[in-house]
Amino acid sequence: MNRSLTARLTGSLLVGLACASSPARSADEIQVYNAEINRPRQFSLQMHGNFIVRGLEEPDFPGGLVADGSFNGTPEFAYGVLDWWEVGAYLPYAIEPGPAFFSGGAKLRTLFVSPNAAQRRFFYGLNIEIAWETEKFSPGRWGSEVRPIVGWRWPRVEFIVNPIVEVPLSGPEGDVLFAPAVRLAWLATPSWAFGFEHYAELGPWNDFVALEEQAQELFAVADRTSDAFDANFGVGHGFTGSSNDWTVKGILSWSF
Repeated sequence: MNRSLTARLTGSLLVGLACASSPARSADEIQVYNAEINRPRQFSLQMHGNFIVRGLEEPDFPGGLVADGSFNGTPEFAYGVLDWWEVGAYLPYAIEPGPAFFSGGAKLRTLFVSPNAAQRRFFYGLNIEIAWETEKFSPGRWGSEVRPIVGWRWPRVEFIVNPIVEVPLSGPEGDVLFAPAVRLAWLATPSWAFGFEHYAELGPWNDFVALEEQAQELFAVADRTSDAFDANFGVGHGFTGSSNDWTVKGILSWSF
């Protein structure tokens, strides 16, 4: 498939998704995508883990997960198809205090990027996910996410924006939600980076809710990269009544 055809198909899918309407965001993956992908025919495994030290005590919908004191995570499997295309799969889960384990279902994704993003000053991409979710994770069984990626990198600084749109595909009628994520980091060495990541959920993309009803969380983060192993660690604080107060997140990545 050539790139122009891929772009046309991606555009068509975006238009179609915009006509739908999204379940609330889960905390199994707290990450800003940077458009870096596996080499062709390379596999990788990422283990996401997020502990909500002090969070919301009421679920987003009846019978849903309670964030406070929960551990949320997912193994993520990815495979590089071409130098601009990667596919992946997730198996999200949550553990509530008790403990009580809940499967979150499964997600599939396809990610299109500018090749060799790590060496570019300006880089971009588009990630599309389709999710089958359990009743603890969403009031509807099917959902989706469209995540554009736009970033700039200077010798010592990188700035990345993911203007995420979440779209429910089944279940109770809902809104298309706008949940942007932003990263600003200092590239201390080729192996270490330190910075801040901001995650928000602003409500319906055409009618944002009041500030106090939005999720607004800021994380201080550190990254360690190498040829075969990467690690990301962060501590986040919420600034509104609709945010989790304190969250600790981590991502461990291996390439094969």
